[in-house]
Amino acid sequence: MTYQVRPLGPGDQQLAWALGSLAFGYHERPMPEGWASDSPGRRTLGVFDAAGRLVAKAVDREQGQWFGGRVVPTCGVAGVATAAELRGRGLGRLVLTRLLQDARERGAVISTLFDTTPGPYRALGWEEVGALVYYTVPTRVLAEIRSDEQTTLRPATEADLPAVDDVYREVARTGTAMMERSGPAFATTPAQQLTDYHGFTVAVDGSGAVVGYARWDRGPGYDASGKLTVDDLIGLTPGATRALLAMLGGWASVAPTVVIRLATPDPVWSLLARGDAKPESTQPWMLRVVDGSGAIAARGWPRHLTGEVDLELIDDVCPWNQGRHRLVLSGGDGRLEPGGAGTVRLTPRGLAAWYAGAATPQQLRRSGLLTGGDADTDELLRTATAGPAPTLHDYF
Repeated sequence: MTYQVRPLGPGDQQLAWALGSLAFGYHERPMPEGWASDSPGRRTLGVFDAAGRLVAKAVDREQGQWFGGRVVPTCGVAGVATAAELRGRGLGRLVLTRLLQDARERGAVISTLFDTTPGPYRALGWEEVGALVYYTVPTRVLAEIRSDEQTTLRPATEADLPAVDDVYREVARTGTAMMERSGPAFATTPAQQLTDYHGFTVAVDGSGAVVGYARWDRGPGYDASGKLTVDDLIGLTPGATRALLAMLGGWASVAPTVVIRLATPDPVWSLLARGDAKPESTQPWMLRVVDGSGAIAARGWPRHLTGEVDLELIDDVCPWNQGRHRLVLSGGDGRLEPGGAGTVRLTPRGLAAWYAGAATPQQLRRSGLLTGGDADTDELLRTATAGPAPTLHDYF
């Protein structure tokens, strides 16, 4: 059968709602009035059969993620769905291959997504590089943390929001893969940012500067079922982190459980015993390099690392990446030049895991995602992307 792949139009919205709602389990809800699969920074591609039926779709979100102190243009993939009767027929591959091509044309150099199952995405070159994890912590444990006398807590106001953005960006800039919370994907009004949560608390130092914040929701009940859910808790100072955690601990008598989203490298862990925090939910996420040359040029690299490695990239889904290249790193910048001897051979999944700093060359070689090279090339590649573990605090 012949299929057509094209962007969705105004007349396709009911089809998109029907396919997505059935795939993701909200099919009993009617389509909201005025709902559209697309919005600024969000573009949906659909696969249509000869009868005009929408049989598969995928969304490209225009977003940026921080790598090496720079924002890398990213295609966030969401809303991937295929008609139940046609799964396993290659329609997902068809729409995602086109999506990657279109994303490259608009300037995206990497792609990330949250996978419900890794197999189909691995077949197209994505690799799991991290997970968004919520941990359950007994509130009584946080009640044992003493607040910082030099730090004041208060509810956030609209005037605080630029400073809150700066706090988040300071942490994102020094991390790996955290979202840049600006642009069309994060276009909300100040009033909405304050009302999205039951609590939005800022930590202020002695000079009056905002040095941390927490966004949290209070669940129902005040017995054993009572809990707080904390999506963000970020402190730029030890005092801010302690004060915010102690504030959460003050709920111990009516909300005995705190569910908090934490990254592996988070200062909160310095105040918690690992045994006190149990994973409640884990949502793995994946990365793919869309444009090899663009991705190397876009991210930051260690400023004091200088060296070259000859790579051979294998990529039949994004054939513009295919072939031999020379990776050149110097003064915090990188470039991928055509040519070289192809000393180190990387599959798309190997390139993704290395780029994200999720695996060393030795680990990739043991997985079959990297071949060739020697101790010297391994050391340069390992050092180039060593750093904080890949982290996302935003589900999409």
